[in-house]
Amino acid sequence: MPGSDPSSTGAPALVARHLRANVQTALADTRVVVVLGARQVGKSTLVAQIAKGEPGRLVITLDDDARRRGANEDPTGFVADLQTPVAIDEVQRAPALLLAIKQSVDEDQRPGRYLLTGSANILTAPRIADALTGRAEYLRLWPFSQAELWGVPPGLIAALFAGRPPHFLDAASGRRAHAQMLVAGGFPEARRRSPDRRVPFYASYLGTVLDRDLASIARVHDRANVRRLLGAVAAATGSTLNLNDLSRDLGIAANTVRAHVDLLETLFLVYRLPAWHSNLLSRLGKAPKLHIVDSGLLAYLLSANAERVWSDPQIAGALIETFVVMEIVRQASVDPDPPQTFHFRDRDGHEVDMILERRDGSVVGIEAKAAATAGRADFQGLRLMRERLGERFAFGALLYTGPATVPFGDRLAAIPLQALWTDA
Repeated sequence: MPGSDPSSTGAPALVARHLRANVQTALADTRVVVVLGARQVGKSTLVAQIAKGEPGRLVITLDDDARRRGANEDPTGFVADLQTPVAIDEVQRAPALLLAIKQSVDEDQRPGRYLLTGSANILTAPRIADALTGRAEYLRLWPFSQAELWGVPPGLIAALFAGRPPHFLDAASGRRAHAQMLVAGGFPEARRRSPDRRVPFYASYLGTVLDRDLASIARVHDRANVRRLLGAVAAATGSTLNLNDLSRDLGIAANTVRAHVDLLETLFLVYRLPAWHSNLLSRLGKAPKLHIVDSGLLAYLLSANAERVWSDPQIAGALIETFVVMEIVRQASVDPDPPQTFHFRDRDGHEVDMILERRDGSVVGIEAKAAATAGRADFQGLRLMRERLGERFAFGALLYTGPATVPFGDRLAAIPLQALWTDA
């Protein structure tokens, strides 16, 4: 319930997903709505809840062997036999269905006829994605956000763009206070388990994704190389992508590394944060940053438990930066007018972990820090952006593990991490 602490007791039996309203809005005016996301993030549960409120919408899953064979062998006949509205779970297991669905919704253009889910990003297959151009809306479901777990609306992004950061005086402070939350992450099944029992969950989870799901979307000569690359990305989460360094360290050709990074992104294991560009700032870096999509999964890949998080500043720094970036991504994904997300880095050493830019040109900068104290030096990149962007710069926030909101000049402040799960 709102205000209760979910960090030590596991996920509640039912967590209200912020994306539900977006899905229902899309169903009201769009013929096909596709909910994409990693395995085990709750897509099936969300679709079942929506279907329960829509009498007549049947939910079928392509994880069922017989149904999947029928869909692959005769996609046109399979779709013709369906009564709509219908929900089809794990549609990437029979991608040819999308071409048949295209024909169906061209003949009958009523909105909301098909609600689909996929655990691999079908947008990466141009022939399939193009089939539904103008007919489908694609929405992303992530692991639980902290705001969802605490039962509060995602308000931080709007507050920062409005220049009104949330004010705290006595938030929980220090790495120790946040360690359990970071290693628990947001995967529903992982949160239901004790810390020790999360290890076999993630081992089994990655085995399924990197074996069965990977094989269903690509022919990979050596899947072990994809697993090694995932480990390398985890070890450098939040770093800019350097294909040559990864190629040398892993002994894999740079073109293969590039293709495997794309696969990890397609499987929703890695998030690519592009570099921000502006003609007001010179000498900008162009490489994206890579983040593991969830702090719990990252902790597993780094073999880090809660004790290591609060005792090892380097591990804590990596986890908190990825945690902050992915929490903001989760909130942005349900924003009615979602800002674009970037990172900023120039060749003179100025950096900002995350940039949010709205269509009106306004910009928010966000930095993440594991320490419980903040100083002027922590705002170097944010100050540069404020000076160059002028009125376009809405606010610069340093999210840290300290207890209080501390102003650091015009449109700059250090803000406790708790702002991510407090109704701003």
